[in-house]
Amino acid sequence: MQRRDFIRIAGGGAVFAATATGLTGCDASLPQEALTAWTPPAESEDLRHWLLAHAILAPHSHNLQSWLVDLSKPNEITLHIDLGRLLPETDPFSRQMMMSQGTFLELLDLAAREKGLRADIELFPEGAFGPLQLDQRPTARVQLIADAEVRPDPLFAQIFKRHTNREAYEAREPDSTALQAIAASAAMPALRVGFVGSAQAQALQEHRRIATEAWRVELETPRTILESYKVLRVGPKEITEHRDGISLNSPFVRALTALGLFDRTQAPQPGDSGVAGQIKDFNEKIATTPAFFWMVTEGNDRFTQVRAGRAYARAQLAATVHGLSMHPLQQALQEYPEQKAQYTAIHALLGAPLPTSTVQMWARLGYAPLIQPAPRRGVQAHILPA
Repeated sequence: MQRRDFIRIAGGGAVFAATATGLTGCDASLPQEALTAWTPPAESEDLRHWLLAHAILAPHSHNLQSWLVDLSKPNEITLHIDLGRLLPETDPFSRQMMMSQGTFLELLDLAAREKGLRADIELFPEGAFGPLQLDQRPTARVQLIADAEVRPDPLFAQIFKRHTNREAYEAREPDSTALQAIAASAAMPALRVGFVGSAQAQALQEHRRIATEAWRVELETPRTILESYKVLRVGPKEITEHRDGISLNSPFVRALTALGLFDRTQAPQPGDSGVAGQIKDFNEKIATTPAFFWMVTEGNDRFTQVRAGRAYARAQLAATVHGLSMHPLQQALQEYPEQKAQYTAIHALLGAPLPTSTVQMWARLGYAPLIQPAPRRGVQAHILPA
């Protein structure tokens, strides 16, 4: 999502004009201290730490990294969700959070295979969460067992190369070989995947229409944009300290913050020029997006959500193999009231009748410029105390 760009232009051009001259030498790249988790790990006395160093690079909504692991039993990893790292406004039923648990488990499984280990994953060993809220019970219990029959998965090699790319995509479309590989990688029971491109011109325009409207709604709904503000990290100090959330290191935003002109406790006012500018910028990116990728499941229970997360992780890794980027468009898939029209529209467009089917993922797909990875908090931040 384009929240980084939205906040980059919020606050007004007058401030930019007054401060731009003194900022031309500043670096907008993220501080390297916040990116150390993206260096391949050394071997560890406890092999589980090596596995976790790969799992924590999984994609996660808002980059919240809501993963906690219990390592108290040898050769076992018990995964919990961090209940302090949820998105109650934009993800009121924690569907996205459950998918992000699944992305973690998939990368953990890939890393285990690389070491000749079978990861026996038992989902919800103490019972699944209800449909409305989560609790302290574990998401999964993983037993690690040496198994000579286990073979490495080629997708493992993409873990450190995979990044969610929100930039403008090139006009050229993905080729059929890449699309087939992505679809095959994500195959699982009761899940359909699909793509839309220029060959389906009318459908492509409808995808673009829904995406732009859903983005506008999220920007103009005070409580949803404030939820993003709460996890916004501005400048090297905040980014390095937190290593999560939405990172912004642009000189412009840093100047606004330093001058006290960017109040992250207040939503933009109706008609705000920053919001209007960001809507325009997002619309331009959507208008030139060459293809969209989607995943639909039968049902929407917690098991399905986690498995859909695993499938998406594989799909994005497969896209990376072919030099393609993905950018999830979760706004229209979110279940808060203001998005009802867009939620209904995308389900109808993808032939996902409610309530028996659910669109679990919808993403831009295309070739994009290289970007930095998102910060990660490191393995130790996710290990529960003994």
